[in-house]
Amino acid sequence: MILRFRVYDDGVGLRYEFPQQKELNYFVIKEEKTQFAMTGDHTAWWIPGDYDTQEQETQESRLSEIRQRFHDAVNWGNSSVAVFSETGVQTALQMKSEDGLYINIHEAACIDYATMHLNLDDRTMTFESWLTPDATGMKGYMQTPCQTPWRTILVSDDARDMLSSNLILNLNEPCKIEDTSWIHPTKYCGVWWEMIVGKSAWNYTDEFPSVKLGLTDYDKAKPNGRHGATTEKVRQYIDFAAENGLDQVLVEGWNIGWEDWANMWKQDVFDFTTPYPDFDLKALNEYAHSKGVRLMMHHETSSSVVNYERHLTDASTS
Repeated sequence: MILRFRVYDDGVGLRYEFPQQKELNYFVIKEEKTQFAMTGDHTAWWIPGDYDTQEQETQESRLSEIRQRFHDAVNWGNSSVAVFSETGVQTALQMKSEDGLYINIHEAACIDYATMHLNLDDRTMTFESWLTPDATGMKGYMQTPCQTPWRTILVSDDARDMLSSNLILNLNEPCKIEDTSWIHPTKYCGVWWEMIVGKSAWNYTDEFPSVKLGLTDYDKAKPNGRHGATTEKVRQYIDFAAENGLDQVLVEGWNIGWEDWANMWKQDVFDFTTPYPDFDLKALNEYAHSKGVRLMMHHETSSSVVNYERHLTDASTS
């Protein structure tokens, strides 16, 4: 095995490389034991380690406080939660030492390998890599020659350097797409996170125990008063985007079918052309364009590929 380092002005990357050899061709990864020893009880900005979701609110605490705050930090109302430890956190993990040094732990070039969480030993303030397993509990199936992703550490006395750093970019392989002119990076805000944190709801009404697309009359339904994707709300987001130089506004929960979509087997879960009564798609699209902003319409497929394909023609022609 080769332990390879790449050192930059603002940090370091390390990975494990396995050359092809007579004694090692195929092997299964049960654990990875990379450790990151902290020099103190740093302040950390973290979200709970979870195999299924990153839809958690960022916490700010000392490393020693993660355990006591963990349970309340988890978004237990999410459709899928799979936490693994009371001191487990996700990467990228941002920290600040007592003397003002910012530290960021993450990874790069994660290809054919499990993604990395971190598990904290809060007696020694040491993090250890914790890989996401498959259904059998294994963490990777390798064939030499092969390598792990890079484990990255960024260090700076200015937190803004974490965002402007090219270390992770440089540790990834060069882009294999020759013509990238059609790729346009986008900055956006949107109606989504307020539902995740419980401020608003995706569904328009609570009146029905279940809905049937094409039969349920939403125009006669009683609004629940919590629906997030309304015409008025999205106009506010469009104004914010225009004032702050953002390109687009993401809208989730605008289309009918959110009342009973989760944890049910339904042939017709959503359609992707019909808005709720309180969402004027045409007027909002025109308003956004008048402000130099575009709408990004979220489609929740709910993993129902057949249902989504059924609507593709109508969605592309409407």
